[in-house]
Amino acid sequence: AAPRVLNVNVGVLGHIDSGKTALARALSTTGSTAAFDRAPQSRARGITLDLGFSCLRTALPPQLGPGPGELQFTLVDCPGHASLIRTIIGGAQIIDLMMLVIDVTKGMQTQSAECLVIGQIACQKMVVVLNKIDLLPEGKRQSAIEKMTKKMQKTLENTKFCGCPIVAVAAKPGGPEAPESENPLGVSELIEVLKSQAYLPSRDPLGHFLMAVDHCFSIKGQGTVMTGTILSGSVSLGDNVEIPALKVTKKVKSMQMFHTPVTYAMQGDRVGICVTQFDPKLLERGLICTPESLHTIHAAIISLKKIQYFRGALQTKAKFHITVGHETVMGRVMFFSPAPADFNEEIQENVFDFEKDYLYQEEYLSKESNSSEENKENDQAEVQLPRQQWALLEFEKPVTCPKLCLVIGSKLDTDIHANTCRLAFHGVLLQGMEDKNYTETFLPKLKVYKLKHKEGQAERVMDDYSVIGRSLFKKETNIQIFVGLKVQLSTGEDGIIDGGFGQSGKFKIRIPDGLKPDTKVLLTVASKKKSKAGKGDTTKEDESSKNDSAQPVTISLLFKRYIFDTQKKMIQS
Repeated sequence: AAPRVLNVNVGVLGHIDSGKTALARALSTTGSTAAFDRAPQSRARGITLDLGFSCLRTALPPQLGPGPGELQFTLVDCPGHASLIRTIIGGAQIIDLMMLVIDVTKGMQTQSAECLVIGQIACQKMVVVLNKIDLLPEGKRQSAIEKMTKKMQKTLENTKFCGCPIVAVAAKPGGPEAPESENPLGVSELIEVLKSQAYLPSRDPLGHFLMAVDHCFSIKGQGTVMTGTILSGSVSLGDNVEIPALKVTKKVKSMQMFHTPVTYAMQGDRVGICVTQFDPKLLERGLICTPESLHTIHAAIISLKKIQYFRGALQTKAKFHITVGHETVMGRVMFFSPAPADFNEEIQENVFDFEKDYLYQEEYLSKESNSSEENKENDQAEVQLPRQQWALLEFEKPVTCPKLCLVIGSKLDTDIHANTCRLAFHGVLLQGMEDKNYTETFLPKLKVYKLKHKEGQAERVMDDYSVIGRSLFKKETNIQIFVGLKVQLSTGEDGIIDGGFGQSGKFKIRIPDGLKPDTKVLLTVASKKKSKAGKGDTTKEDESSKNDSAQPVTISLLFKRYIFDTQKKMIQS
């Protein structure tokens, strides 16, 4: 039997120009020559670094079980930035260990911070690599490394990577132009650290098969081979797999792992799958899966959290780059929260309850969003935040993704050199909408409401049980639709809107329990003054208004309206 090979996926992340690719190259060449002196052609080919996958093999360290065996690190080099986000989010389920590459002469940079954010969402373990130590003058090198190490420890203090190993290296001393004979510094130490951090990743063969294909080519007489990493589930010889982007289904004819034929592979494995009669040009990279397991959606409901480093509020109606599964598309968001009475309810993982009422929000509620002007004046105590918040995402073009998957919202159009985190929120897709006409067929099921508060004034008493009001409606409003709604006077009485009065938007209110004597006095005074003022007796008017009725009687109407209700019904509890 072939010795067992344990594959651990290492994401190589870092700010642009921190030397990620050079490091991956140094690791894979050092690794392969040192451990195995592998076939020369694989070295000459640069170990498929163009794809961003290179391998490093070493003997299996003792903590990972007895017996002979090899540990293979698959280095997932994430080139460029938008694709970094895509690669990581897409491969989040399978990155076991993150290597954050920092230019020792620059320290943390914008994208290093973003990588940290992604790492915290997607990954359990991290090693920090301080690269380019050859640029530090030899006499001061050690102290500069120590200083930067301390700085990094401080940065990581409040993250889940607190206390992770920090290793200093020079992946390519002298920079890209230096001759190949220059040996990298610190790389073999780094390999030892990686070995010490390796663990048996938990993998799950259950669930639908989903694989991220990063390379597709044909072999004469065999068929077309798709190589990639299995994100979820498992695959066996003879299974049917779907290429959802092309709506094509193919049968698995043969499979290979580590150049060895296999009949089965599962989550986390890197595998080559051979199918027949398929043109490799059609699929450079992309997803393949269990037939029908992915859906193509036009909109979605997600539960989400804001990323703390993102500056600024998350506003409803704003547009974000939304990464779902392996695709990034523009989408518009609308935030909503539980109804206030449910703010403290237990968080529902991975399900969305359509029976409940939800409250529309102009923005994602966070500590910052509460410092609105009114609260500052009233100096109120901490405003309560809900334990869970959601958003409706509406995509500019349909997206194909698994039924439950990680979602990240970012502002990728922010200048790459601006010193700010562009990742805004992350969450889980709970419900996708496959129907193109989801606004008619689906959204009405979503019970998100707005609270409406209108205020008017009581103008005069008609009799003990009714009042005429004004300023609650515009002249052109059809008052009929408001008939029967409850209102409250500022003096405490409850009333019911009875109908319009005259043509100018005034209305009549019925007070079932009758007006209080004080209210009648207030209203009589108010209407008398009005008639007096009409006679041109202005001086008296001014004096009396000071003492008498500084407070007009207001009428408030409170109701809620579901925003996706086509009939726009007004509802009062």
